[in-house]
This record gives sequence, C-alpha cells and structure tokens, in this order.
Amino acid sequence: MTSTNPALRHQVIRIYKELLFMGREYPHGYDYFRTRLHKAFASQQHVTDEEQIRRGIERAEFVKKVSRYFLKRYRTLRHRYDKF
Repeated sequence: MTSTNPALRHQVIRIYKELLFMGREYPHGYDYFRTRLHKAFASQQHVTDEEQIRRGIERAEFVKKVSRYFLKRYRTLRHRYDKF
C-alpha cells in the first residue's frame, strides 16, 4: 500500500496486527490463519485510492467483529467438550 495518507497506513497496520492476534486461537492453527491473512492483505497492496482503502479497513473491521463471535463460540464448545 503506497498511500499519501500515513494515517490510513497506520490504520491498516493496526487492523492487520489485531487480526493476527485474534488468529492465535483459530481452529485450523495460527500458521494457516497467518498465511491466509497475509495473502488477503497482499492482494490489496496495489490499492492507492483513499476511499478504497477506507472501504477495505471497514471490511476488515467487519471480519474482526464476526471472527470475534465465532472464536468465542469455538472456545466455549472446546471448553465444554475437551474435558471428555
């Protein structure tokens, strides 16, 4: 991402780090999650229009929100049934 606005660059890096942090408990494993996340962000590397970057950040925030719900559900189920 070669943006003229450094604030957008910092937002992209922040959301990337937050998603990486959440990926530690991903059911398929951290390495699987990290490579897919990297591919997703790298595929948008060429985007330079600030409006498109903002839409990408909004999409990443939505993914983070949905992932938080599913990870919470996964943790609960794992906690209940791993005891047996």
